[in-house]
Amino acid sequence: MPELPEVEVVRLGLESHVVGRTVRSVEVLHPRAVRRHDLGGLDLIGQLRGQRISSARRRGKYLWLVMEPGDFATVVHLGMSGQMLVQPPSAPDEKHLRIRARLDDGTDLRFVDQRTFGGWALAPIVTVDGTEVPEPVAHIARDPIDPLFDAESVVNVLRGKHTDIKRALLDQTVLSGVGNIYADEALWRAKIHGNRIAETLTRPALRRLLTAVHAVMGEALAQGGTSFDALYVNVNGQSGYFDRSLDAYGQEGLPCSRCGAPIRREKFMNRSSFSCPTCQPRPRHVRG
Repeated sequence: MPELPEVEVVRLGLESHVVGRTVRSVEVLHPRAVRRHDLGGLDLIGQLRGQRISSARRRGKYLWLVMEPGDFATVVHLGMSGQMLVQPPSAPDEKHLRIRARLDDGTDLRFVDQRTFGGWALAPIVTVDGTEVPEPVAHIARDPIDPLFDAESVVNVLRGKHTDIKRALLDQTVLSGVGNIYADEALWRAKIHGNRIAETLTRPALRRLLTAVHAVMGEALAQGGTSFDALYVNVNGQSGYFDRSLDAYGQEGLPCSRCGAPIRREKFMNRSSFSCPTCQPRPRHVRG
């Protein structure tokens, strides 16, 4: 699942290539790609035709295109494998092309999705805490690179959570944009095991952790995100390379770059967590 840096890379590409363009036509090539739009594909096509794209925005892992005059947006769910590609009309159709929007400059905005977990939907814009977001995103917390992100407020929320700190980091209503990869990386940097109970961590430790989240996301964004396969790409089809800089995630058995101990892998919510057994000792309540 793409996390904040990967989605922000896509947003930046859309901002450069499609903002200011007008949608001339739309083709829905797979019904699952519009299943979140309750009124169906024909309605989505009709509403988008002739609309001008005024901005490309994001909160956490959520991405949307605001349509003029700003009262509704095209919410893009990337799912597990969704791609937003800007292509010349002469480019061959991708094997898993699901939606094509032809723009007024002749280019295509294409939604490609191998696993068909993603899609497009239209949604009204609402105002939450002074910021305009699509209605389906209204419950999502600000993310760590949002200029209005309030780290101290998040510390207060985490101090009231009787749950593992990694689970709390993944809760998109606490802070958004953090997934398995960047949670492990931030926890490694902060020297905190993911099974520590959030409410037992000191305020300085939680501040250190949020600083690490912000730093690792900024570094990942600068490198185009993390791409383990050809599915995670920018609008030009290029992969990021932050996977070469990972210190914990996916590094099982390799030496910790800080102390040299082999990175361990542990089960976590049908996934895996990666940590250093020396720098991030397990809390006593965890069996292992």
